[in-house]
Amino acid sequence: MEFASIRIITSDVDRLTHFYEVLTATTAVRPAAAFAEIRTGTIVLAIASTTTVATLGQHAPGPGANNSVIIEFLVTDVDAESTRLKDTLENIVLEPTTMPWGNRSTLFRDPDGNLVNLFSKPANETL
Repeated sequence: MEFASIRIITSDVDRLTHFYEVLTATTAVRPAAAFAEIRTGTIVLAIASTTTVATLGQHAPGPGANNSVIIEFLVTDVDAESTRLKDTLENIVLEPTTMPWGNRSTLFRDPDGNLVNLFSKPANETL
């Protein structure tokens, strides 16, 4: 088995895709209007319209309903990324902070309210 992706269901694929393109400085692959993929190394963040899960009926995930998952990106310099993104981020949850275990993190919410963590490892650990 191979881990393939995390998929976020949204009511506005264009808006959320643009946010993650700016965040990751990566252009999304858009095989269809209702679907986008942000590919960073070996992981894929998929962004899909509610129409892609409509066949699940009442069991379909809903946009903006995540309250248990944090989308995390390992970066070299949290402070530099925070500065680069300052005009893009509207809901900062945690300014750049060194965590008790040594990681440096900043957390914020994407336009759909999903929690995102940019973090770097301590200098004595490698990326």
